[in-house]
Amino acid sequence: MTPAEIVGLLAEPDRLRVVAALVLGASSPADVSASTGLAPREVGRALQKLQAGGLVDDRLEVRAELFKEAARSAAPVVPAEDLGYADPGVEQVVARFVRAGRLLSFPSQGTKRRLVLEHVAQSFEPGRRYPEREVDAVLRAWTEGGAADHATLRRYLVDHQLLAREAGEYWRAGGWVDVLEQ
Repeated sequence: MTPAEIVGLLAEPDRLRVVAALVLGASSPADVSASTGLAPREVGRALQKLQAGGLVDDRLEVRAELFKEAARSAAPVVPAEDLGYADPGVEQVVARFVRAGRLLSFPSQGTKRRLVLEHVAQSFEPGRRYPEREVDAVLRAWTEGGAADHATLRRYLVDHQLLAREAGEYWRAGGWVDVLEQ
């Protein structure tokens, strides 16, 4: 059943009320009539259409899986962002927590958190020292609109020894480094 067919079945107010009553526990036409305020004849017509369309089965149960299928098929396909990892497992983990250069949230599992933090650490050039305000600006960009905040991200990077700090300056201390072959 297509999303358009489901919407078409539910576009009529009486049928929508009947489906709502069934979802909320009505188990007979009389129950549906009592909970919707519709006349038995209106309930019968609505049930007939819903059953003919395949949205309600013979036991008067709404086929909820059709809503899931319709939602999945109607959802826009978001192309997977290529984060540049050779290992598809690492790519998958990082992609789950990073979208469009933004950190959505922190993984709770330590090994996954380390992978995401190593990804963020790539924002800092090895060998360069950064004042705290610059580090905060970079990390704010990572956390904008997400569940994480820049101060927590900075603390995690230091705790995981991906950034080091001394006298108000930070530098990249760990994580992998891309080496260009010449």
